[in-house]
Amino acid sequence: MSLRKWPLALKLVLHFISLVLTYLLYKIDFFSSNTTIYVFSQTLRILLILFFLAFLLNGYLKLQLYTKILLGLVLGIIAGLWIGNPIAELKPIGDAFIRLISLIVVPLVFASLLVGTASLNDVRKLGRIGGKTISYYLVTTSIAITIGLTLANIVKPGTGLNSQTRAELLQNYQKEAKTSLYKAGEKPKVIETLLEIIPKNPAESLAKGKMLQIIFFAMLMGISLTLISKEKAKLIIGFFEGINDAMVKIVHIVMVMAPYGVFALIANIIGQYGTGILQALVKYSLTVILGLLIHVTGVYPTALKILAKISIRKFFSGIRPAQIIAFSSSSSSATLPVTIECTEENLGVSSKVASFVLPLGATINMDGTALYQGVAAVFIAQVYGLHLGPIDQLTVILTATLASIGAAGVPGVGMITLALVLQSIHIPLEGIALILGVDRILDMCRTTVNVTGDASAAVIVAATEGDLNRKNL
Repeated sequence: MSLRKWPLALKLVLHFISLVLTYLLYKIDFFSSNTTIYVFSQTLRILLILFFLAFLLNGYLKLQLYTKILLGLVLGIIAGLWIGNPIAELKPIGDAFIRLISLIVVPLVFASLLVGTASLNDVRKLGRIGGKTISYYLVTTSIAITIGLTLANIVKPGTGLNSQTRAELLQNYQKEAKTSLYKAGEKPKVIETLLEIIPKNPAESLAKGKMLQIIFFAMLMGISLTLISKEKAKLIIGFFEGINDAMVKIVHIVMVMAPYGVFALIANIIGQYGTGILQALVKYSLTVILGLLIHVTGVYPTALKILAKISIRKFFSGIRPAQIIAFSSSSSSATLPVTIECTEENLGVSSKVASFVLPLGATINMDGTALYQGVAAVFIAQVYGLHLGPIDQLTVILTATLASIGAAGVPGVGMITLALVLQSIHIPLEGIALILGVDRILDMCRTTVNVTGDASAAVIVAATEGDLNRKNL
């Protein structure tokens, strides 16, 4: 018997009981003295929360998957605020979900890109698609940084932070800041960045998930398959088509777990960080979020309307699941399989275009991160009373654009590239500690923008190449 057919009164009673029991198990601390009982109570808490969530998502109405994911997001925020730091025990559920998606990324990207490249049968078309993709990403990244710098100069978020708050932030996050500075290293050089795209050992690149190198090798393999006999090429292409189809099926299976994974990830973040730190950095945080909103609701819709001529409402509706996963995971790479699925199935982008544009975007398109870096650089400079002239701000644009190329699409990478930006304009690097408290929350927002930019590029390139199915658009 389906859950939805159970009597409403019974479902409400069961829901209420599970909610009360969960509250008691979290709030009444009489289990911690005995390890065995504590482990049992912890397991019971997790099972009760999952029961409550599963019942809510499946017991009342027939909901679409993206609606369930959105509900998981909202409920995760509520649970994090209500329960607080103890909710962190749910984090393994979120981590398991991210690992399941991440395991698909490398084989899916390699197989789909190889098949897509080989299927083009035209090296000139591949060059044309590549040129459009990289040009779009570079232009939107530059626009994003400019928006961030403009807003920061108008709002002046760094002028609202008093010396006491600054001292507290520097003290509390000094250790994390040093870690970011250690990882940052030297400023990237153009030639070294370009050479790094060519893998010395493709097997090592695949094992370590070096996306630009994987993309390069897959494209080279795809091109070579168009130059050998069709009989030999057909066997290899057929093999990788099978891998691609299998990976897509795994995506469908894993996405069933998405509402629970999103719930656990968001609950852990809100429970750990809360909203208290936002009060100290509210001006800075709102400036970043405002800039991201302007970019995602202004730049992308304008480009889509002019270059692709599609419905903006249907575009955002189509990529909603990818946006929610990006928001909860803070990882463009982990979201990649979902982004590919959304653009192909919901937006009509051909697999040939999606398999090239989206993996490249997850690696080099960091619009949200670039915008945040522009605001952060000006904010830190203002806190220290430093003036950034036009040349300094132009340097920020160029450095942030270059730093975004090849940056891994994983949580926290924006902090590392920010250190490179600050180095380029001689701002004290310890100033990173000022913004670390809100970085995790803002990372979620900027990753959502990054993924939205990837999807918009795929739609635009597909439209200009005549590879966009407009049936549902």
